[in-house]
Amino acid sequence: MPRLLLFAVLLFFGLSARAAEALTVAVAANLQYTFAELAQRFSAKTGIVIQPVYNSSGKFAAQIQNGAPFDIFLSADTEYPAALAASGHAEAPRIYAYGLLVLWSNKPGFDVKNWPQSLLSPAAGKIALANPKVAPYGRETMKVLRHLKLDTRLRPKLVQGESIAQTNQYIHSRAADAGFTAKSVVLSRQMAGQGQWVELDRKLYQPIAQALVITRHGAKAQPQAARQLADYMAGPEARQILQQHGYLVP
Repeated sequence: MPRLLLFAVLLFFGLSARAAEALTVAVAANLQYTFAELAQRFSAKTGIVIQPVYNSSGKFAAQIQNGAPFDIFLSADTEYPAALAASGHAEAPRIYAYGLLVLWSNKPGFDVKNWPQSLLSPAAGKIALANPKVAPYGRETMKVLRHLKLDTRLRPKLVQGESIAQTNQYIHSRAADAGFTAKSVVLSRQMAGQGQWVELDRKLYQPIAQALVITRHGAKAQPQAARQLADYMAGPEARQILQQHGYLVP
């Protein structure tokens, strides 16, 4: 075989092998900054390329049910993964972390320590949260507000992002005076030191159990690579990274 043709054949099979090792991962928006580090560490260890996509958990669940070719889904709760497993669209869920809620403001002088009073103040404008219908962090936020009997009183001020990522944009840009988001966001390298935040009392809500699933597509197309990532997420390195980013781990 001529040398040039041999090189072309080897290049083709080399690229095909790399493409076969790439994992497309649906990642809940609260995990965006954390997963960037997790993916980089995992790829460095295994050579498996990670292609993350970020959105709300509810939107990903609907897309997977409709045949979207994600290999793994890292949800912001356990309900969506459990439903996908029950319908045959995914394997059994595994809890990889527990998320925590914070109230964050990028508005100078906003008092986050006394946040209920601050939000009720006429001086406070819009308050951002993730859409409770599709985003688990928004769902838990509404539980907190109902527990404190603030949901009705604050309703005129509430603005919803379709995910935590959009909610963060509202807060960071000061389109909202304050908002509810994941602790991992305010601890991230990208957002650390910007504005003021306070962790919400864990007596007001349950830390949010977050589960991953290997999808039916991933189990067929990339079974070995998908299981490597799922196992890595339960390993010591991933657990340490998750803790450093403000998550609790199982």
